[in-house]
Order: sequence, then structure tokens, then C-alpha cells
Amino acid sequence: MNAQFKKGILELCVLSVLAEDDTYGYQIINKLSEFIDVSENSIYPILRRLTQENYFQTYLEESNEGAPRKYYSITEKGFLYYLQLREEWDSFIGGVYQIINQGGKKNEEIYRRLKTRIEKKTRSE
Repeated sequence: MNAQFKKGILELCVLSVLAEDDTYGYQIINKLSEFIDVSENSIYPILRRLTQENYFQTYLEESNEGAPRKYYSITEKGFLYYLQLREEWDSFIGGVYQIINQGGKKNEEIYRRLKTRIEKKTRSE
């Protein structure tokens, strides 16, 4: 996946996971990894920053598998921020879909239209 696409949307993805339930960093990474390629190096800085901005609060919970885990919990401020970003995302992606789907949704349709344009241009030269 294009790194710039991913960088711009990871914050919203992290907020989306935490809007559903409190969880710890490694679990967030695993949930996101089901759909997109992410690493600790991209998620933990987001968690730290959003916690510093009071969008999340943290607490420790004992684990059967070692040291206590730091759980992240979305705050009311964080939930409102999530709703704002989600609304912006929905509007943005709707516009993007309108633009990129003008030529058709399937690669074959897009290729056929491009091929027709090239043929017209070649004939007129």
C-alpha cells in the first residue's frame, strides 16, 4: 500500500478501534494488520500523541502472559474528535470515488476507455 495513503489514515483507524473497546497497543496493531500492513513504529507514536492530546487515557491491567499491559481508552474528547475525522473522511472518500469511478469501476472498463482515446488521438495525427 502506498505509504502516504496509509500515513494519512492511520490515526482514524486507531481511533476507530478504540471507539469500539479499550485495548492495548499490540492488540491494536493486530486488529489493523488484518486489513492493512502496519508496524509498531507507526502505531505507538500515534498512541503517545493522542494520549498527550487527551484523546485517550491509559491504565494498566495485569496479564497472564507477563508484565501488566497498558490499555488505551478513548475519552469523550477523543470520541468527538473521532466523529469529526470520520465525517471528514466520509466526505473526502465520497468525492474521491466520484472522481476515480467516472471511467468505470473495473480495470477493463478503464483500459477500454483509455485505448479508445489513444486510438482517436492516433487517427487525428
